[in-house]
Amino acid sequence: MKRILVVEDEPDIALGLQEDLSRHGFEVQMADDGENGLRRARSETWDLILLDVMLPRMDGFEICRELRRARVHTPVILLTAKAHEAEKVLGLELGADDYVTKPFSPRELRARINAVLRRFESESPAIRRFGNLEVDFEGAAIRKGGVTVDLTALEFRLLKTLIERRGRVLSREQLIDAAWEQGTHVTDRVVDTHILNLRKKIEQDPSQPRLIQGVRGLGYRFSGDEN
Repeated sequence: MKRILVVEDEPDIALGLQEDLSRHGFEVQMADDGENGLRRARSETWDLILLDVMLPRMDGFEICRELRRARVHTPVILLTAKAHEAEKVLGLELGADDYVTKPFSPRELRARINAVLRRFESESPAIRRFGNLEVDFEGAAIRKGGVTVDLTALEFRLLKTLIERRGRVLSREQLIDAAWEQGTHVTDRVVDTHILNLRKKIEQDPSQPRLIQGVRGLGYRFSGDEN
């Protein structure tokens, strides 16, 4: 199920979006002001963000700018009542993936969402390289300095999740949701143990990790620079 964050301060529009998208198979969460929207966009895992331009406390353009500065590459669709070409160009230049003008039909918006999700998935490279580490998503293979690294399926899912959200801090709960089977009871200590094992296999110096970094009290993030 794709997760969508809707950042919209007009209650009627927000409720309508939540009901329609949920009915069509999306998991939808809401934020009703810019600061809260930015916080959730940066701290949680999303497949797409629907972002109103005119928001209290921080507008959609500023949120989009801050997300891209933070290397959050989650697809963004801007929602606005403004139809001026200059506004659309600004939004796209700041990193938005599409732009929908109010009023819009739910059917059109869903079509735009699905198109952006398909484009984002097709543009994601199958092989990612970080220094001497090569991660083949399609082949589920890891090579370090050209030598194949033997990862368990769980370790690979953990690494894939961290890489896909590179630069973002993921809580242990988020990692559990992404890597373990639904309904499995997993403690924080178990997550830490698997991260430690993963570091031993991919880091140059596991005692001073540079790829998978821990953030005290919050979780882990993948910080490798891509080649």
